[in-house]
Amino acid sequence: MQLKSLFFILFLSVIACQPTQKPANQGSQTEDLARVDKPEWLNDAVLYEVNIRQYTPEGTFKAFAEHLPRLKDLGVDILWIMPIHPISEEKRKGRLGSYYAVQDYKGINPEFGTMEDFQKLVSQAHDLGFKIIIDWVANHTGWDHQWIYDHPEWYTKDSTGAIIPPNPDWSDIADLNFDEQPMRRAMIDAMDFWLEEADIDGFRCDVAWGVPQDFWEDARASFDSIKPVYMLAEDEDHPALLEYAFESNYAWKLHHLMNDVARGDRTAQAIRNYFNEMDEDFYAPGSFPMQFITNHDENSWAGTVEQRMGDAADAFAVFCFTVPGIPLIYSGQEAGLNKQLAFFEKDEIDWSNLEKQSFYKQLIDLKTENQALWNGDAGGDFKLLETSNNEQVLAFTREKDANKLLIILNLSDRPLVSDIKFDVLEEFDEIVGEGTLGMEEKASIELQPWEYKIYIRI
Repeated sequence: MQLKSLFFILFLSVIACQPTQKPANQGSQTEDLARVDKPEWLNDAVLYEVNIRQYTPEGTFKAFAEHLPRLKDLGVDILWIMPIHPISEEKRKGRLGSYYAVQDYKGINPEFGTMEDFQKLVSQAHDLGFKIIIDWVANHTGWDHQWIYDHPEWYTKDSTGAIIPPNPDWSDIADLNFDEQPMRRAMIDAMDFWLEEADIDGFRCDVAWGVPQDFWEDARASFDSIKPVYMLAEDEDHPALLEYAFESNYAWKLHHLMNDVARGDRTAQAIRNYFNEMDEDFYAPGSFPMQFITNHDENSWAGTVEQRMGDAADAFAVFCFTVPGIPLIYSGQEAGLNKQLAFFEKDEIDWSNLEKQSFYKQLIDLKTENQALWNGDAGGDFKLLETSNNEQVLAFTREKDANKLLIILNLSDRPLVSDIKFDVLEEFDEIVGEGTLGMEEKASIELQPWEYKIYIRI
């Protein structure tokens, strides 16, 4: 697609039933915390998830660094690097194991390189204007983490006194007991280590819902004393996490609705209902969801974008970049990755054809150039519009000051004509295409299957 420059016109899917959070500890020192202002670099940022193991044939930090100039051209801002720590050998799944079975919180997985290699990668990324966040697994460790030997009391035990995993399916990890204050302090110390020694810019926190809120708040207070950070929670059901500790969580329910609509199991009306039924106070000021059509869990366990969404993929990518929230691109998404990457073994992304690079670059440019599409309260208001085909068509506006966009999506596999109803008489110029629209109470739009149209107010 061709975007006009503004200058020229003016939740393996997430677990179905999550356990409740571990109880808060009464020793928390963060009862009256107020959110610090989020860093300005977060306002219009786009996330990119990096799977180091599968990114290159070498699967190393050094090899991934060769892609930084291309990613700079793509336009992404924050590189979320999946866990970088040594992986436990005891009870390991597969030959290489899960990144999320951590053996040493202050160590580097030798499969990826050395501490010096990682520090150099962070420095190179910073020089190009990127921010770096790393995956952090606070809920559990691997079975040969030194803490198990030195401090078995830091772990959850059954009635016989045996250390247990968080649930039977996660047999390669041991559950941590957050009633233990010394463990909490050691965990925060390990996280501070990466901010200070590697100069990273935040964390994506695995199983954030399984860790007490007051721990995350204590951790965030420590981070804020070091540098501005971005915090992303793997969570959707605990909005209190967004009051201080985190800026973002996952929009899993909305993602699953996208999959359902793409398969024909649900209609666009289900997405409309999602927004209409959302509690307007769910997201604390300064917080916002992460929007995505794929990530490492979805790719490895639920299927590729092509398998789950087929011809609907581009429309839902546009959707993710234009509804409220920070959009995510996963490793290989810009190359049209159409294979499920192995999770416990070495695999590789085929970069020979960057068939979607231009598409995503233009979506990123659209977001960057239009403040109405920025993240959280830096962005604009979101308003659904009525159509004559609410079961098939989703239409909405985003507005921030003088900047207003109109997005229309045919979320069905058949061509149609839809009447879009306007509350205000305004004129719009089509960004994707050459049409104009507006100055009427309603407008008729012809749409092909899964077609999208994006307009800007003149």
